[in-house]
Amino acid sequence: MHDAAPPRTPPSDALPPPHNRTFDELEVGDGASLQRRLTIEDIRLFAVLSGDAEPQAAEDGSGEGDGGVIAHGMWAASLVAALLGTRLPGPGTRYVGQSLRFLAPVRVGDTLTVEVTVAARDPAQRRVRLACRALNQDQAPVFEGEAEVVAPDRRIARSRATLPEVRLHGGTSGTQRLFDHVRPLGAVRMAVVHPCDALSLRAALEARAAGLIEPVLVAPRARLQAAADEAGLDLDGIAIEDVAHSHAAAVRAAELAAAGEVETLMKGSLHTDELLAAVLPAAAGLRTKRRVSHCFLIETPAYPRPFIITDAAINIAPGLEEKADIVRNAIDLAHAIGVDAPRVAILAAVETVNPRMVATLDAAALCKMAERGQIAGGVLDGPLAFDNAVSAAAARIKGIESAVAGRADVLVVPDLESGNMLAKQLEFMGDAVSAGIVLGAKVPIVLTSRADPHEARMAACALAVLLAHRYRNAPP
Repeated sequence: MHDAAPPRTPPSDALPPPHNRTFDELEVGDGASLQRRLTIEDIRLFAVLSGDAEPQAAEDGSGEGDGGVIAHGMWAASLVAALLGTRLPGPGTRYVGQSLRFLAPVRVGDTLTVEVTVAARDPAQRRVRLACRALNQDQAPVFEGEAEVVAPDRRIARSRATLPEVRLHGGTSGTQRLFDHVRPLGAVRMAVVHPCDALSLRAALEARAAGLIEPVLVAPRARLQAAADEAGLDLDGIAIEDVAHSHAAAVRAAELAAAGEVETLMKGSLHTDELLAAVLPAAAGLRTKRRVSHCFLIETPAYPRPFIITDAAINIAPGLEEKADIVRNAIDLAHAIGVDAPRVAILAAVETVNPRMVATLDAAALCKMAERGQIAGGVLDGPLAFDNAVSAAAARIKGIESAVAGRADVLVVPDLESGNMLAKQLEFMGDAVSAGIVLGAKVPIVLTSRADPHEARMAACALAVLLAHRYRNAPP
């Protein structure tokens, strides 16, 4: 059974604006409630705001902990304040006091139902005492107690507002975590195809020095040595396959990969088309049942986790069948980097199906394919515009209820042009770091660009190493 995207609700601006309840309108027994699911982002943000970064490991009473991550107690208590200030009595309420007893921890993933009920009224001071409690998704009590407020004396109606998104940065980068995970796996033999300029040759040698690869340089020896001399690089101890020219280098590298003498390929200073022309023919022995596609693994300060953009380098105008393989390859990469059920957003210019916009029809079909089990391993939704895919606030404004919207792990673009522009905009204007990798062949292929910074080249090599080790046990 594969998850389908949940139905979408009408936009919030179709509902009447919220208003308060004045003291005279309140009666004993009146109540209100809200639900909230705890995420790890909630814990981190509350830690920043409160300065209390410690209570993140749940304990079972023995001091050992049960391995869960729990909320600060006052995070749960703050939901009472939110309920009183927005629903009952609502806008204009002045908080006077609160007394709560905490009965159980709230763990990441728990859903709280917080309830307040009018228990007593004091007309002389317009004070209202309310009973408060919270239950988790198992109906177990989390806290109980009382709150006292001064209720408003006039009606106030406010437009529904969408809070701005807050994203936290800091700690170990995703690139560093990738390096830390990959290094213990051990270096793999990589054919570096025609690295006859300083940039590509240096990248191969630096990846070797970092313990990621054992490079086999496939190129004319004389041109290699000239590039090394010009850049002040030492080729001693490096395996070299001497060939006549770049085309021969691509063919020889494919032969080495098909024979199992190398486990991955990396493009040097030749054109991508020249390398793929040697890899893709059936006679090369590197094809699988999948369409070959390219993935950018991207980390940017503007998004809380690394994500994948595909396909931005190989398939120019993919049809539905090609897009299905593009999605499958991206899901495989997401699994390799530790995302068990990646959220896949199928991008278009709009979030509704329009028969005149092929991208929206393809998106709807891909989601139905996932629902029928033809695409497995991820949760798909689409069509989604870019803002709805990456911004929960944008999705809420448009009334989109989705397991993917605002939290996408994979962005599937309509065509190469849009994907390439999106990835490069993020790199050059969004301070993003990207690592490009080709999947769908029997070995992972690193496609580098002359404009790639050092960190991007190293991250791409690390991805290739991760996939090469994965392919040893589960060939594509």
